[in-house]
Amino acid sequence: MPGSLKFLKALVIVLTLVMIGGVVTVVALLVMRLGGETPPLPDHIELPGAATAISFSQAADWYAVVTDADEILIFDRLTGELQQTVQVETGSK
Repeated sequence: MPGSLKFLKALVIVLTLVMIGGVVTVVALLVMRLGGETPPLPDHIELPGAATAISFSQAADWYAVVTDADEILIFDRLTGELQQTVQVETGSK
């Protein structure tokens, strides 16, 4: 077998091994990331006034509720107390 063909064969083998290693790494990272525990959802959320929730988001130590009045209500995860209210201004009004 000519030298250039041996070199090409070696490159193909190395590329195959690198691709297999990359796929295994990506799958392992997905399994580790998606297999972790998520913070528990609150059992009940008291919204101020007659607000209606249209969206919910959470982080490690807070959760947020978007209301139909274009407000974002940010609550403390441990106490359930309202920490901050953010008024959302849209250009469509």
